[in-house]
Amino acid sequence: MAFEIQKKEEYTLIKVKTDRLDTNSAPDLKSELVILNNSGNTDIVLDMSECSYCDSSGLRAILVGNRLCEDAIGTFILSGLRPDVENLIRISMLHTVLLITKTVDEAEELLKKKKML
Repeated sequence: MAFEIQKKEEYTLIKVKTDRLDTNSAPDLKSELVILNNSGNTDIVLDMSECSYCDSSGLRAILVGNRLCEDAIGTFILSGLRPDVENLIRISMLHTVLLITKTVDEAEELLKKKKML
């Protein structure tokens, strides 16, 4: 499987376990995000630290996750972007829409702060 899903106390962590988030793997990610959202998971961290390539279908899957979490009044955080993926997100101007952290630990801290508000 291209993804590893871990239920944490405060959120759900999805680790991308493939180096390519593209037309082959993005539909599976999108499906997982919908299933998690329908199960009441509103705070999701997507760990992209093992992914070195992302195409437009990968970006669409990421945006679906972001929209689902926002619609459920939750938080979607993208974490661990590798340089090529980060460049694609910046070129696409998605860094202005998405919440991005360098590490999963940073994402976790952000979610803890949000819960305290």
